[in-house]
Amino acid sequence: MFRLYVVLILAAELAALTLIRPLVPDLVVYLLAPLVPLTLVAAIILHSRPAALSYRSWRLSPERIVKYRETCEKTISPEEISRSIVERATEIRRALSGSPSEVQIEMCALGYRACANDMITLTHMINEEYPRAGFLRRLKLRRARGRATDALASARRALPPGALRATRQEQQ
Repeated sequence: MFRLYVVLILAAELAALTLIRPLVPDLVVYLLAPLVPLTLVAAIILHSRPAALSYRSWRLSPERIVKYRETCEKTISPEEISRSIVERATEIRRALSGSPSEVQIEMCALGYRACANDMITLTHMINEEYPRAGFLRRLKLRRARGRATDALASARRALPPGALRATRQEQQ
C-alpha cells in the first residue's frame, strides 16, 4: 500500500511539472524539478521507520502477546530454546547472588518454573527430531540439552530452600 501511495505522489508531481512547464518560465520548472527525487528519498527514509513509529503508538494487550508467542513457538529451534533457558538461568543466579528480597526470590522462582516448562518443551522437541537427525545434528541437540540442563541445575542450586513451594498468592 505504501508503494502505491509513493507511486501516485511521484506521478502527480511529474504530471504537475509537465503541465506547468508551458505556463511558467523554465527557471521555476528547474527549481521545482528536484522535488521528485527528494520525495523518493523521503519515502525511502520514512518507509524504514514505520515499525519503530507504529511500535510506539501500538498498545500491547495480553491477547497480542499470546498470539505473538504462539507464532514464535512454531519457528523456534531447540538451540534457541536452550539459549533462552541458559540466559534466564544465568539471570536468576545473578539476581540471587546478593541478598535478594522476598519479592525477588519469588520472581526468580517464577522464572525458574518458566525455564523448567521450556526444558520440557525442549526435551519434547529433541525427542521428536532425534531419530531423523544425522550424526552432527544429534551432537548439536545433545549439546543444547546439556547446556540447558546444566544451567537449570545451577539456577536450582542458587534458589534458597523452600523457594519453589507455593507462593503467597497461590496459598491464598
